[in-house]
Amino acid sequence: MACDQTAGTAGFRGATPKRGRTSMNISYVPRRLHAVCLAGALIALVQPAAAQSLEDFYKGRQMTLIASGSVGGGYDLYARHLSRHIVNHIPGDPRLLVRNMVGAAGVIAANYLYNVAAQDGSIIGQVQRNVAFMPLLGAPASKKKKKATPLKFDGRKFHWIGTPQQELGLMLVATKTGVRSLDDLKKRELTTSSTGRGAATSIYPRIMNEVFGTKFRVIEGYKGSQESLLALEKDEVDAHVSGGSSPNFRNRFAPWVKDGKVVVLLQMGLEKDPAFPNAPLVVDLPMKDEDKQLFELVFAEQIMGRPFLAPPKVPTDRVKALRDAFDATMKDKAYLAEAAKQKLVINPVRGERINQLLDAVYSRPKALLDRMRRAVR
Repeated sequence: MACDQTAGTAGFRGATPKRGRTSMNISYVPRRLHAVCLAGALIALVQPAAAQSLEDFYKGRQMTLIASGSVGGGYDLYARHLSRHIVNHIPGDPRLLVRNMVGAAGVIAANYLYNVAAQDGSIIGQVQRNVAFMPLLGAPASKKKKKATPLKFDGRKFHWIGTPQQELGLMLVATKTGVRSLDDLKKRELTTSSTGRGAATSIYPRIMNEVFGTKFRVIEGYKGSQESLLALEKDEVDAHVSGGSSPNFRNRFAPWVKDGKVVVLLQMGLEKDPAFPNAPLVVDLPMKDEDKQLFELVFAEQIMGRPFLAPPKVPTDRVKALRDAFDATMKDKAYLAEAAKQKLVINPVRGERINQLLDAVYSRPKALLDRMRRAVR
C-alpha cells in the first residue's frame, strides 16, 4: 500500500473545500493510516539488520578480546594464543585484538563485559576462573582498599565460550624455610604472595589455615603471577600458592626446584599432575568429610581453567558461532602445533559445560555455601 498523504481525502476529490480550510486538507488523513505507514517504515529499517548473516556481520570486522590477566602471565598467554587462531573459524574473516584490563582479580573486566561492552558479538572476554563464583560467594575486599569492588554481573548469565585448559594450582615453598610437610606448615608462619583477596592465590592458603590450622600470612597487591613469583625469588615472601600452573609459570620456577631453592609441597586441585610425584593433592590429605566437600567446591573453578566468554545480551546465533569457532580451534592442527611448541596444556572444556557447572555450584546446600563464603572473605 502506498502511503500517499492524499489517500485519506480520496472521497473528497472534486469537492470544493470550504473557505479558510484549503490548507487543512492533510488533517483528513486518518490516524490509523498514519500508524500503518509508520510501522511499515520501521519494518523496512529493521529487516536488513535482522537478515544480516553471520558472515556479513563479521566480514573484515575488528573484534576485541578483553583479557583480565596481566601481560606475560598465564591468562594472557592463553588469550593471545587463542586470538591468533579462533578468527580462522569465525565466518567473515574478522581480526581480533587483545586488550588487557587488569584489576580487582578480574572483577573490573567482568563488570565492563557485562555492562559496558558492545553486546553484538564483536567483543569477547577472558576472566579469572573464580570470577564467575563471586556473585554467589561475595566479593572480598582487598587489604589496601578495605572495600570490595562492586560486582555488577551475574556469572551464570555470561555466554561461556569455553576454556582450552583445566587447571591445577601448586604450593611452592622456599627451601630455606625448612618446611617440608603439612605438620611443618602448622608450626611455622609463612608469608605468601597474591594478587588480591578474591584471587585463588589468597583464597587457597586462607582455607588451608581454616581446615588444617596452617599459618599462612597472605601478602596481597602483586600485579600478576609473574610478579608474585618474583617476590618469592627475591625473598620478599616464603611461599606462593598458585591458582594455576601455566607453561610460563612452570618455566619460571623449574630452575629453582632443580637448584634446590624451592620445593613443590602440595597440589591444589582435583586431579594430580604426575610431574610432581612427591607433592600430594590437598584433597587426598586426611580430613573430615565436610572439609573435603569444601575443598571440592573450592576447586570446582579449576575445571574452568582459562575461560572465555561473551557478554550476556549477544544474539543467540552469534553466541553459537563463537562457541563453534572455539570448538573447531581446539582441534585445529596449527593451534595445537603452536601450543605444543609453547608447551601449553590443551584439555578443553566446552562453554555449555561451564554454564552447567555454574548452575550446579549455585544450587549447592546453603550450609556449604555459607562456609565457603566465610572462607573466601
